[in-house]
Amino acid sequence: MAFLLPGRCSAQKILGSQDGCANLFPMHCIITAGPTYEPLDEVRRLTSFSTGRLGTELANYLVARGHRVSLLIGQQATYQGELRAPWVETFTTTADLRRRLRGFGSERADAVFHAAAVSDFMFGKIWCRSPQGELIEIKSGKIPSRQGPLTAELVPTPKIIAELRDWFPKARLVGWKYEVDGDRAGVIRLAEEQIRQCRTDACVANGPAYGEGWGLATPERCTHLEQAQELFAALEEFIRR
Repeated sequence: MAFLLPGRCSAQKILGSQDGCANLFPMHCIITAGPTYEPLDEVRRLTSFSTGRLGTELANYLVARGHRVSLLIGQQATYQGELRAPWVETFTTTADLRRRLRGFGSERADAVFHAAAVSDFMFGKIWCRSPQGELIEIKSGKIPSRQGPLTAELVPTPKIIAELRDWFPKARLVGWKYEVDGDRAGVIRLAEEQIRQCRTDACVANGPAYGEGWGLATPERCTHLEQAQELFAALEEFIRR
Protein backbone atom coordinates (compact mmCIF):
# COMPACT_ATOMS: atom_id res chain seq x y z
CA MET A 1 0.00 0.00 0.00
CA ALA A 2 1.23 3.49 -0.83
CA PHE A 3 -0.14 6.89 0.07
CA LEU A 4 0.85 10.51 -0.38
CA LEU A 5 1.02 12.90 2.53
CA PRO A 6 0.69 16.69 2.07
CA GLY A 7 4.06 17.96 0.93
CA ARG A 8 5.84 20.66 2.90
CA CYS A 9 7.71 21.99 -0.10
CA SER A 10 8.59 21.45 -3.74
CA ALA A 11 11.87 19.95 -4.86
CA GLN A 12 11.94 22.48 -7.69
CA LYS A 13 12.23 25.40 -5.24
CA ILE A 14 14.99 26.57 -2.98
CA LEU A 15 13.87 24.76 0.13
CA GLY A 16 13.96 25.83 3.75
CA SER A 17 14.79 23.67 6.75
CA GLN A 18 13.39 23.93 10.24
CA ASP A 19 16.53 25.65 11.48
CA GLY A 20 16.01 28.42 8.94
CA CYS A 21 18.95 27.51 6.68
CA ALA A 22 18.07 27.26 2.99
CA ASN A 23 18.77 23.90 1.39
CA LEU A 24 19.95 24.73 -2.11
CA PHE A 25 20.55 21.12 -3.12
CA PRO A 26 17.63 18.89 -2.11
CA MET A 27 18.23 15.17 -2.58
CA HIS A 28 15.87 12.25 -3.16
CA CYS A 29 16.33 9.88 -0.23
CA ILE A 30 14.75 6.43 0.04
CA ILE A 31 14.44 5.02 3.56
CA THR A 32 13.32 1.55 4.69
CA ALA A 33 12.16 1.12 8.27
CA GLY A 34 10.44 -1.46 10.45
CA PRO A 35 10.27 -5.25 10.13
CA THR A 36 9.41 -7.66 7.37
CA TYR A 37 7.50 -10.83 8.21
CA GLU A 38 7.37 -14.33 6.76
CA PRO A 39 4.16 -16.40 7.00
CA LEU A 40 4.07 -19.85 8.59
CA ASP A 41 0.51 -20.19 7.32
CA GLU A 42 -2.31 -17.72 6.71
CA VAL A 43 -2.55 -16.94 10.43
CA ARG A 44 0.95 -17.13 11.97
CA ARG A 45 4.12 -15.22 11.12
CA LEU A 46 7.85 -15.04 11.76
CA THR A 47 9.05 -11.46 12.21
CA SER A 48 11.79 -9.29 13.73
CA PHE A 49 11.64 -6.99 16.74
CA SER A 50 11.60 -3.51 15.20
CA THR A 51 9.39 -0.50 15.88
CA GLY A 52 10.41 1.46 12.77
CA ARG A 53 11.06 4.51 14.94
CA LEU A 54 14.65 5.28 13.92
CA GLY A 55 13.96 5.10 10.19
CA THR A 56 10.80 7.18 10.55
CA GLU A 57 12.59 9.85 12.58
CA LEU A 58 15.43 9.91 10.05
CA ALA A 59 12.83 10.49 7.32
CA ASN A 60 11.29 13.33 9.34
CA TYR A 61 14.72 14.89 9.89
CA LEU A 62 15.59 14.81 6.18
CA VAL A 63 12.20 16.25 5.20
CA ALA A 64 12.75 19.08 7.68
CA ARG A 65 16.12 19.68 6.05
CA GLY A 66 14.40 20.14 2.68
CA HIS A 67 15.01 16.77 1.04
CA ARG A 68 12.50 14.71 -0.93
CA VAL A 69 11.95 11.52 1.03
CA SER A 70 10.29 8.22 0.11
CA LEU A 71 9.65 6.07 3.19
CA LEU A 72 9.01 2.33 2.99
CA ILE A 73 7.66 1.23 6.37
CA GLY A 74 6.90 -2.29 7.58
CA GLN A 75 3.24 -3.14 8.08
CA GLN A 76 4.18 -4.55 11.51
CA ALA A 77 6.02 -1.40 12.66
CA THR A 78 4.61 -0.24 16.00
CA TYR A 79 5.93 3.33 16.15
CA GLN A 80 2.98 5.73 16.12
CA GLY A 81 4.85 9.01 15.72
CA GLU A 82 4.38 11.60 13.00
CA LEU A 83 5.11 10.66 9.38
CA ARG A 84 6.39 13.71 7.48
CA ALA A 85 7.63 11.97 4.34
CA PRO A 86 5.48 13.03 1.37
CA TRP A 87 5.54 9.48 -0.06
CA VAL A 88 4.97 6.47 2.20
CA GLU A 89 4.60 2.82 1.21
CA THR A 90 3.98 -0.12 3.52
CA PHE A 91 5.65 -3.48 2.93
CA THR A 92 4.98 -6.95 4.29
CA THR A 93 7.36 -9.79 3.45
CA THR A 94 11.00 -9.65 2.39
CA ALA A 95 9.92 -10.42 -1.17
CA ASP A 96 7.44 -7.54 -1.07
CA LEU A 97 10.06 -5.08 0.20
CA ARG A 98 12.49 -6.29 -2.46
CA ARG A 99 9.89 -5.74 -5.19
CA ARG A 100 9.07 -2.24 -3.97
CA LEU A 101 12.71 -1.19 -3.67
CA ARG A 102 13.51 -2.56 -7.10
CA GLY A 103 10.61 -0.53 -8.47
CA PHE A 104 12.35 2.65 -7.32
CA GLY A 105 15.36 1.72 -9.45
CA SER A 106 13.81 3.45 -12.45
CA GLU A 107 13.83 6.76 -10.54
CA ARG A 108 16.80 8.90 -9.64
CA ALA A 109 17.78 8.29 -6.03
CA ASP A 110 20.61 10.19 -4.40
CA ALA A 111 20.69 8.09 -1.22
CA VAL A 112 19.20 4.86 0.12
CA PHE A 113 19.09 4.24 3.87
CA HIS A 114 18.30 0.56 4.39
CA ALA A 115 17.30 0.53 8.06
CA ALA A 116 14.54 -2.09 7.82
CA ALA A 117 14.81 -5.18 10.02
CA VAL A 118 14.63 -7.73 7.22
CA SER A 119 13.95 -11.29 8.33
CA ASP A 120 16.98 -13.49 7.70
CA PHE A 121 14.79 -16.57 7.27
CA MET A 122 11.48 -17.62 5.78
CA PHE A 123 9.62 -20.87 6.23
CA GLY A 124 10.27 -23.75 3.88
CA LYS A 125 8.51 -27.06 4.48
CA ILE A 126 6.61 -27.89 7.67
CA TRP A 127 6.34 -31.46 8.95
CA CYS A 128 4.57 -33.35 11.71
CA ARG A 129 5.60 -36.80 12.94
CA SER A 130 3.33 -39.80 12.57
CA PRO A 131 2.87 -42.34 15.40
CA GLN A 132 5.34 -44.51 13.50
CA GLY A 133 7.95 -41.73 13.60
CA GLU A 134 7.67 -40.77 9.93
CA LEU A 135 7.86 -37.07 8.99
CA ILE A 136 4.79 -35.97 7.04
CA GLU A 137 4.70 -32.61 5.26
CA ILE A 138 1.83 -30.31 6.23
CA LYS A 139 0.17 -27.72 4.01
CA SER A 140 -2.75 -25.83 5.51
CA GLY A 141 -4.22 -22.35 5.70
CA LYS A 142 -4.07 -22.75 9.49
CA ILE A 143 -1.94 -25.57 10.81
CA PRO A 144 -3.93 -27.21 13.63
CA SER A 145 -2.24 -27.45 17.02
CA ARG A 146 -3.67 -30.95 17.45
CA GLN A 147 -0.99 -32.10 15.00
CA GLY A 148 1.35 -32.00 17.97
CA PRO A 149 5.02 -30.95 17.74
CA LEU A 150 6.07 -29.63 14.34
CA THR A 151 9.39 -29.49 12.53
CA ALA A 152 9.90 -26.34 10.46
CA GLU A 153 12.50 -25.68 7.78
CA LEU A 154 13.97 -22.15 7.86
CA VAL A 155 15.32 -21.01 4.50
CA PRO A 156 17.56 -17.92 4.18
CA THR A 157 15.83 -14.95 2.54
CA PRO A 158 17.50 -13.01 -0.29
CA LYS A 159 19.96 -10.36 0.93
CA ILE A 160 18.32 -7.17 -0.29
CA ILE A 161 21.28 -5.03 0.69
CA ALA A 162 23.53 -7.03 -1.66
CA GLU A 163 21.31 -6.02 -4.61
CA LEU A 164 20.97 -2.30 -3.92
CA ARG A 165 24.06 -1.31 -5.91
CA ASP A 166 22.62 -2.96 -9.02
CA TRP A 167 19.33 -1.06 -8.63
CA PHE A 168 20.85 2.27 -7.54
CA PRO A 169 24.29 2.44 -9.19
CA LYS A 170 24.88 6.15 -8.50
CA ALA A 171 23.27 6.52 -5.08
CA ARG A 172 24.91 6.72 -1.68
CA LEU A 173 23.99 3.45 0.02
CA VAL A 174 23.85 3.11 3.81
CA GLY A 175 23.11 -0.20 5.52
CA TRP A 176 22.53 -1.17 9.14
CA LYS A 177 24.25 -3.85 11.22
CA TYR A 178 22.40 -4.78 14.42
CA GLU A 179 24.12 -7.42 16.55
CA VAL A 180 23.25 -9.00 19.90
CA ASP A 181 26.36 -11.08 20.62
CA GLY A 182 29.98 -9.93 20.77
CA ASP A 183 31.42 -6.50 21.46
CA ARG A 184 31.67 -3.10 19.80
CA ALA A 185 34.84 -3.89 17.90
CA GLY A 186 33.26 -7.04 16.50
CA VAL A 187 30.15 -5.21 15.29
CA ILE A 188 32.29 -2.57 13.60
CA ARG A 189 34.22 -5.31 11.79
CA LEU A 190 30.94 -6.80 10.57
CA ALA A 191 29.82 -3.35 9.42
CA GLU A 192 33.04 -2.93 7.46
CA GLU A 193 32.56 -6.37 5.91
CA GLN A 194 29.05 -5.42 4.84
CA ILE A 195 30.41 -2.34 3.07
CA ARG A 196 32.99 -4.40 1.18
CA GLN A 197 30.78 -7.34 0.32
CA CYS A 198 27.62 -5.43 -0.58
CA ARG A 199 29.30 -2.48 -2.33
CA THR A 200 27.65 0.04 -0.03
CA ASP A 201 29.15 3.34 1.11
CA ALA A 202 28.49 3.25 4.85
CA CYS A 203 26.94 1.15 7.60
CA VAL A 204 25.31 2.09 10.91
CA ALA A 205 26.41 -0.29 13.68
CA ASN A 206 24.18 -0.71 16.70
CA GLY A 207 22.46 -3.18 19.02
CA PRO A 208 23.34 -4.72 22.41
CA ALA A 209 26.74 -5.87 21.17
CA TYR A 210 27.63 -2.33 20.12
CA GLY A 211 26.26 -0.68 23.25
CA GLU A 212 24.80 2.79 23.68
CA GLY A 213 24.60 5.00 20.63
CA TRP A 214 25.54 4.20 17.05
CA GLY A 215 28.69 3.77 15.01
CA LEU A 216 28.74 5.26 11.50
CA ALA A 217 31.24 3.09 9.66
CA THR A 218 32.75 4.08 6.32
CA PRO A 219 35.73 2.61 4.44
CA GLU A 220 37.93 5.22 6.16
CA ARG A 221 36.73 5.24 9.79
CA CYS A 222 33.95 4.56 12.29
CA THR A 223 32.48 7.57 14.10
CA HIS A 224 30.63 7.06 17.38
CA LEU A 225 27.43 9.07 17.83
CA GLU A 226 25.58 9.27 21.14
CA GLN A 227 22.24 10.80 20.13
CA ALA A 228 19.85 10.05 17.28
CA GLN A 229 19.93 13.67 16.08
CA GLU A 230 23.73 13.46 15.88
CA LEU A 231 23.40 10.32 13.77
CA PHE A 232 20.90 11.96 11.43
CA ALA A 233 23.11 15.03 10.99
CA ALA A 234 26.14 12.83 10.28
CA LEU A 235 24.20 10.79 7.72
CA GLU A 236 23.05 13.92 5.90
CA GLU A 237 26.57 15.29 5.85
CA PHE A 238 27.86 11.96 4.54
CA ILE A 239 25.48 11.75 1.57
CA ARG A 240 26.38 15.31 0.57
CA ARG A 241 30.07 14.51 0.08
